[in-house]
Amino acid sequence: MIRCIIIDDEPFARQEIADLLLEHKDMEVVAECGNAIDALQQINQLQPDLVFLDIQMPRITGMELIAMLSPENMPRVVFVTAYDEFAVKAFDNNAFDYLLKPINEVRFAKTLEKVKQDLTPQQLAPVSPSQLVHLPCYCGSKLVVTNTSDVEYAYSDLGGIHVCTANGQCHTQLTLKVLEEKTPLVRCHKQYLIALTAIAEIEILDTGAQLTTHSGATVPISRRYLKSIKQQLGFQ
Repeated sequence: MIRCIIIDDEPFARQEIADLLLEHKDMEVVAECGNAIDALQQINQLQPDLVFLDIQMPRITGMELIAMLSPENMPRVVFVTAYDEFAVKAFDNNAFDYLLKPINEVRFAKTLEKVKQDLTPQQLAPVSPSQLVHLPCYCGSKLVVTNTSDVEYAYSDLGGIHVCTANGQCHTQLTLKVLEEKTPLVRCHKQYLIALTAIAEIEILDTGAQLTTHSGATVPISRRYLKSIKQQLGFQ
């Protein structure tokens, strides 16, 4: 059984794909998501084999969602889009699977047959952004989209991954590895990332060092990363 997630901000579009999948008994829809924040959580938790992904969702696009996924959680992706000349050209040039809205039933069946023959996740870097502009976060029961330019630091603990701005902190489904690779944050500690622009001062301690941000937060910095950060700030 091939486990699928359908991601589209339009309920009727999700239902269209779900109805088409009913004709294929070896396909199982394990979740439907109307936005990228919910989708990220469901992909991480359910680890589907296949994702049908709308690329033109508001706030966080389908392409941004792809950039947020860790390689170990990357499913096979079928992109779904209203006609977009640039996107379609990119998909064709890289031999990616895509469907145009409204979805043609014959084309849908052919795409599924191709995917069933090889569920290996594709390298999606050619069509996904190298840097994230927005981060999907949870603040209590609220879903919040945080600009990466507002983030002072991020850290991990038993409660998960936390993103901190001058106004407070939220939880995110993104890993520290993805944040390090896809945002301006740099490693300062095994469990911490820091925005260089947020550093107000560095204090050397007997046990190591710590950073203080412009908002007054303190962040540990291990000796392993101290020299590199000082150099990036212009100190020798």
